[in-house]
Amino acid sequence: MTTLLANAKLTLSLRVTGVRDDGFHLIDAEMVSLDLADELEIEPADTSSLTVSGPFADGVPTDGSNLCLRALALAGRTASIRLRKAIPHGGGLGGGSADAAAVLRWAGVHDPVAASRLGADIPFCLVGGRARVTGIGEIVEPLPTRRLDITLVIPPLTSSTPEVYAAWDALGGPTGEGANDLEVAAIAVTPDLAGWRDAIHERCGIAPVLAGSGATWFVEGRHGDALAGLTDEGARVVETSTLGA
Repeated sequence: MTTLLANAKLTLSLRVTGVRDDGFHLIDAEMVSLDLADELEIEPADTSSLTVSGPFADGVPTDGSNLCLRALALAGRTASIRLRKAIPHGGGLGGGSADAAAVLRWAGVHDPVAASRLGADIPFCLVGGRARVTGIGEIVEPLPTRRLDITLVIPPLTSSTPEVYAAWDALGGPTGEGANDLEVAAIAVTPDLAGWRDAIHERCGIAPVLAGSGATWFVEGRHGDALAGLTDEGARVVETSTLGA
């Protein structure tokens, strides 16, 4: 049996630069790996199976739609996987993508272009660290690592990436005033996100950034004490750091 960590992904900045003829969106993003991680125990088996536990297990599919099982299929391998979820499902932190990337590494698949067939965040999660990510996510250019402390606020919401991109299209492709072009579209899909953004700003004096398509907000630095009161409203507040020196 092999035990692996699947580190969360944080998108520090995201610009949507266009849309391909096939409908896939082109991006220019800076992504980093966090020390927040899921844990996978993988063991070769005659047929593939998946069990999920942990604080964010609810809502994670265990059938063939799960990215871990799809990654096994892509690699032409079968295995039994026990997954402990510490990364929220639907939080914009690439939890499912990180898990799939860990499975691909275990299976000996290291090609970002092949990984992109499963999802746009998986190529970065396969490489990890800090990188500029372009194309539809399949072009990963490693950058020097940079140690950052990050405070995440994970509200009791989920956000659908396809719905957010569809809203971005419907809104005419807005450019975000902050670091993330998808923020306006994500709030259009999930209006309650705006209330969480404002509450974070009010408590720590820093305008938060939406993580990818949401629903997690983040601010640089350690602000757990200032934001602790948000846990009474159902949020999870996590102080974490980027990987690297």
